[in-house]
Amino acid sequence: MAILDIDERLMELMKLVEVDRSPLTDIKRFTKRCDIGIIEGGCCNEENVHVLRDFRRNCDVLISIGQCAIMGGLPAMRNAIMHSDAPLRECLEEAYITGRYIRNTTHDIPNDPALPLLLDEVYPCSDVVEIDYQIPGCAPTGDVIYETLAGLLAGKFHGFDRMHIKFD
Repeated sequence: MAILDIDERLMELMKLVEVDRSPLTDIKRFTKRCDIGIIEGGCCNEENVHVLRDFRRNCDVLISIGQCAIMGGLPAMRNAIMHSDAPLRECLEEAYITGRYIRNTTHDIPNDPALPLLLDEVYPCSDVVEIDYQIPGCAPTGDVIYETLAGLLAGKFHGFDRMHIKFD
């Protein structure tokens, strides 16, 4: 929720927008078409893909915020370290069965039908849908997020000062 790093300036932006679907309001479905949609995080499971496609269908402009959304971020590290033809299986076995500090006597991998299915890899948002703007950083600073959103809302966004981009 890097957008909260805008701090009190968030109140300025809230005067200009109407929130439709958001974890802040716990609204799970779109009630109308939106001018701007903001996405954080990459696509790790089927639910992430469904939500992202829903945002693309319902938003005129779609913005991905942060390296997880843009490149897959830290969760995408599992893409590069797998060594078999079944990388997801290998990842789950390492996490739940064969890991150095794991004591799983049943050798079961959790598989609850209520949990969304994991994808074979972690995908950046732009691999799933068209993204109009990307705000890089891990996490992006409140200044970069604010300048981007305020500029878009005013119709005056021409990019952001790269000096403000950080990776912690």
